[in-house]
Amino acid sequence: MEFRLIDRIRERTAQGRDDVRLGIGDDAALLAVPEGQELAVTIDTLVEGVHFPRDTAPADIGWKSLAVNLSDLAAMGASPAWALLALTLPKAQSADAIQAFIDGFAEGFAQLAQPHRLALVGGDTTSGPLTISVAVHGFVPPGKALTRAGAKVGDVVLVTGTLGDAAAGLYLLQHGGRVEAGDAPRDYLVGRLNRPTPRLAAGVALRDRANACLDISDGLLADLGHICEESSVGAEIDSVLLPRSSALLGLFDETSTRDFALSGGDDYELCFTVPSTRVADVQADLARLGCGATRIGRIVEGSGVRVREADGSWLEPARQGWDHFAA
Repeated sequence: MEFRLIDRIRERTAQGRDDVRLGIGDDAALLAVPEGQELAVTIDTLVEGVHFPRDTAPADIGWKSLAVNLSDLAAMGASPAWALLALTLPKAQSADAIQAFIDGFAEGFAQLAQPHRLALVGGDTTSGPLTISVAVHGFVPPGKALTRAGAKVGDVVLVTGTLGDAAAGLYLLQHGGRVEAGDAPRDYLVGRLNRPTPRLAAGVALRDRANACLDISDGLLADLGHICEESSVGAEIDSVLLPRSSALLGLFDETSTRDFALSGGDDYELCFTVPSTRVADVQADLARLGCGATRIGRIVEGSGVRVREADGSWLEPARQGWDHFAA
């Protein structure tokens, strides 16, 4: 059974690359890092009921399990190459149910992997609570990787895309039941939750231009706080500048959209800092790439992240973002 599942995944995710000397089918993969490149490696684990609702479609789980990792490479300015996949599948399911899940999962995974020429080169399957771990490997020229540690006082803080959509999509699923097809705003928000878009081209474009960068997975406040901590600076952002989609604004009030954008997480947009002299050029280039970049604040002396409201007062957020180990 296990080997048949592996074969089905391999068939649906096949991707030819010259740097894969030996892929799925042996005890380990043999891979060749191109000359003049550094290897960027990241891994994420998704658990049913924690990272995705229990009735999420298998294809959406496949897409998201890869997307969250590709987003990490985007935040480093790296280009994807290879992936490893570990699948833990519930033993109580029938063979037909497991096979159907694998087919859907592999389809969603492949839909995102193939446009980026990412090759699945190995992994593992076992039984237990539904859990997916994906490790991805990418390339970046020496000394060009983006990190969290380079933000400087006077830098401008920008984000790609729009914020709060995924958190709002999760809210709709948790409080409004299943979203019916044809309800465009709700479909959009749930789609942003289930199928985030890793900003890989934007990450490459920010090499040599951004001083610091990361992806927004746990919420803007929490993640920008990581840049502040690693760079020994503070940040001030203006709540009125937070980019929010028309779908989000159409379904929720101002306070809710602001809170989703600040603390919701799961958007997998990039948050980065650049010198003020580079803002216009960076915004123009990212607009051409289709994701755009919105100026939301600045880097200042001090520590932590503060949020200014439209009236000039400082907001005290109810929560900073997602924490797996919070009580």
